[in-house]
Amino acid sequence: MIRINQLKLNIHHTDKELEDKICKVLHIKNADLKTYYIVRRSLDARKKEDIKYVYTIQVETDKPFRCGKDPNVIQDKTVTYMLPENGNEVLRERPVIVGFGPAGMFAALSLARAGLKPLVIERGEDAHSRKETVENFWATGKLNTSSNVSFGEGGAGTFSDGKLNTLVKDDSGRNTEVLRTFVEFGADSDILYVHNPHIGTDRLIDIVTNIRKEIIRLGGEVRFNSKLDDIDINGGQLSAVIVNGERIDCSVLILAIGHSSRDTFHMLRDNKLSMQAKSFAVGLRIQHPQSMIDVSQFGPEAKFLSPASYKLTETVSNGRGVYSFCMCPGGYVVDASSEEKMKAVNGMSYHKRDSLNANSAIIVSVTPDDFGGSDALSGIEFQRKLEKAAYEYGNGHIPVQLLGDYLNHRNGVDFGDVMPCFRGTTAFCRLDECLPGFIYDSVSEAMPAFAKRIEGFDRPDAILAGVESRTSSPVRINRDENFISSVSGIYPCGEGAGYAGGITSAAMDGLKVAEKIISKYKRLD
Repeated sequence: MIRINQLKLNIHHTDKELEDKICKVLHIKNADLKTYYIVRRSLDARKKEDIKYVYTIQVETDKPFRCGKDPNVIQDKTVTYMLPENGNEVLRERPVIVGFGPAGMFAALSLARAGLKPLVIERGEDAHSRKETVENFWATGKLNTSSNVSFGEGGAGTFSDGKLNTLVKDDSGRNTEVLRTFVEFGADSDILYVHNPHIGTDRLIDIVTNIRKEIIRLGGEVRFNSKLDDIDINGGQLSAVIVNGERIDCSVLILAIGHSSRDTFHMLRDNKLSMQAKSFAVGLRIQHPQSMIDVSQFGPEAKFLSPASYKLTETVSNGRGVYSFCMCPGGYVVDASSEEKMKAVNGMSYHKRDSLNANSAIIVSVTPDDFGGSDALSGIEFQRKLEKAAYEYGNGHIPVQLLGDYLNHRNGVDFGDVMPCFRGTTAFCRLDECLPGFIYDSVSEAMPAFAKRIEGFDRPDAILAGVESRTSSPVRINRDENFISSVSGIYPCGEGAGYAGGITSAAMDGLKVAEKIISKYKRLD
């Protein structure tokens, strides 16, 4: 197999022109081209008058390949992902997985495929029931603290656009395996190669349901509305879990609890699991017209291309990093609260990404020094303090403020030309007073810098909403080189445990943990 990197074509090219370019680069005739696969496609929009697609292509030809002088034409060394062979130890009980987000889901699917018949415990509802519960919350404000934007089948990622980009370096093929699995269970095949792939909340609901059905077909079990109450430890070894008051013997437990399972973190700390506070980031959501972002990013070609995204970073004078996060083209800002009398927001897009607005979090880095305590869970209390203030300032609604009012410390009463795109009710307030001063100062200083990169980013009627506090876990559950915690038999996993930062990286961590367990134990069947 041959790999061609940096193959560039006009965005209006045809399939025939792509094939011709491949043959030209390889100095072969079209008849000698056996087949080709698109590995990656991104946009080079540095020259707005001449935007290009940039491809990485795998090629099979009927001609023998010899490395030449072109550094972009090489022998392909892509690794095909495979689960490891089962080990020789006998597992007394089926493994238990707590949490059915990306980490738990991919761990469960892998264990099921290896004949280990996992039992999955999920505190929230199945995806279709969860969808109804969440939409009712957005309409009425009636919160289900066990099933919401954070908890339920598919995890928090189900209601955050389904972005599948990751910065994790991967030589094992896990990244491709995650994407391939999503396609296997219903996602569009273009996620295998497009830059910044996404699925969309509306599509994810059926996809995660299909994955669950496969786990069950292979002998696994998934229990919804089931909460991990406690764990039983005997001599440093896990011996059982307590779920909805029921004791279940267990010697292998994957903790894929997500970043918002605050009560579970407290239970684990009480059981002396080794953990520590970690840095994360907090801030606000900002909305702009998607058309404005498109024109800024793509110029005259904007109407021919998908809704544009952006990524912005700035280090401000106080030394903190300010950056955009979880950018949702054609999306909505959603009420992502999971605790009573607290308010958190997130961003979400449906598959078509066809709302009027783009939104992203504009967040500021925070460290344990900011949390006001030395406890491992001090970051959780820091989050709660911000979310409680947001709830009070918004009188129970999503608190909002126009950017111009925020920067100039003014009250606002109405939206401007940027039409709001929310899921959940809103109320105008003084967000500039709601958040700590260093966050206000950092965001305010970064805005002019961001506007130099995206024209109009600092427009006065851009809509801010708060508070974005769930960017990543504020806790890390320590684990060793075999992914085992300070209690033998417990495997911390995914974003909640502090080892991932999104759907793809969490799913990849689920695969890694499952591989260790599979390599150790025989099949149960």
